[in-house]
Amino acid sequence: MSVRPLLGSVDCSSRYEATSSRGNDDGPTLPLDDIDRPIVEKRLLRKLDLRMAFLVLIYIMNIMDRYNVAAARLHGFEEDLGMTGNQFNTLVSILFVGYLLTQTPSNIILHHMKRPSLYLSSCMIAWAAITVFMGVVQTYHAALILRFFIGFVEATFLPGALLLLSRWYKKNELALRTALLFCGSPVSNVFGALIASGILESLDGTLGFTAWRWLFFVEGALTIVVAVSAIWILPDFPSTPSVWLSPDEQTLAKRRMEEEVATIEREGKPEGNFSGLVETLMDWRVWWLGVALHLMICSQSFTVFFPTLIATMGYNATTSLLLCAPPWILGTATSFVVARHSDVTGDRFWHIVGPLLVGIAGFMMAISTMNTAIRYLSLFLMAQSPVAYVVSLTWVMNTFSQSQSKRAAAIALVNTMAVASHISSSYFWPSSWGTFIRELVSHLHIGKRPVHCDVLGI
Repeated sequence: MSVRPLLGSVDCSSRYEATSSRGNDDGPTLPLDDIDRPIVEKRLLRKLDLRMAFLVLIYIMNIMDRYNVAAARLHGFEEDLGMTGNQFNTLVSILFVGYLLTQTPSNIILHHMKRPSLYLSSCMIAWAAITVFMGVVQTYHAALILRFFIGFVEATFLPGALLLLSRWYKKNELALRTALLFCGSPVSNVFGALIASGILESLDGTLGFTAWRWLFFVEGALTIVVAVSAIWILPDFPSTPSVWLSPDEQTLAKRRMEEEVATIEREGKPEGNFSGLVETLMDWRVWWLGVALHLMICSQSFTVFFPTLIATMGYNATTSLLLCAPPWILGTATSFVVARHSDVTGDRFWHIVGPLLVGIAGFMMAISTMNTAIRYLSLFLMAQSPVAYVVSLTWVMNTFSQSQSKRAAAIALVNTMAVASHISSSYFWPSSWGTFIRELVSHLHIGKRPVHCDVLGI
């Protein structure tokens, strides 16, 4: 299946001719006849890629702050807050309730802003500060409230980052850049586990704080440092004058996006403040893709409990965190190859189905044996399935390009429906299953290492 909007595409060839001489009131423009386009475009993309790469670092911090409770759980987090039953699952789930409330309105607001870099950086500082406060909570309910607000503020980043990418890159450039952004997730799983291992082992008892509290202190502080840097590093929209672009690069950046814009802007119809949202809500393709991505994320709920899944094999907390790294390193490498090949071939469908089939094979291996080596190998295959989500989001951005406002609303709404899956999928791994596995392994006497009861709760 070729890379194109679902159910057809729009001819934008006349858009370039119609707008190349129109100019733009938001910044300096030069006649395109005076620009050596291939050279200027190469220079523009090089500068842009360097700045957009900072989104990867932000996403790494985003994932670390979102899932650091999984690492804290291995060092007394549940016991110190007196959690019982499925309360930990609720703590994971509540974060995504905040996501549901924020994503769509945030992107509608962001679409009309001149300085998205300032907006995203401010939100990042807010969720980092709340993460630091997680280190001083004394009760389960206090942690529950803070987790909700972390999700409420964090929700602005991912749809905002995707919108920012779609406002600078053309359709045949998006998949690779989206993959670069989403590599922040497996990279975060790799380095987040290593950082957590170091913090939990070395800072326990320092200044009277237990190890898991230091985990929130350190990771929250690191996020604040990254957020302050992002104010000056992240790019704004092409229509906003930028000191890091020359006049010809600024002109070409705007023209490239004008070539991508379709029917609504080509016909000269002004966009109302909520026209894009209304069109998004009336488009059945938005809902269809939203449901598809919702189910896809449900199938990937294991990522939240990855350290615990490895711990059920009988390893201690430190070793479990270290063993999280290799599967995600392979997943990161695969995402680059698949996304690049998707851009080159123009295909999205098979580049989505392929990683999902590999993930399914991993699930089948995991449920068919209690052999430790095969179970660990199954995690490598399961870690391939998130690659499909990267290509899927690129397909969403390609499909809803009729206007900038509709694209902003569609990206946010589809991502909101996808993220909503975390609310229910957080309960796919109840603690009772961990007890069952422990008893089964003990009964069968499989493996030479003892299986520790304290890490089997899932």
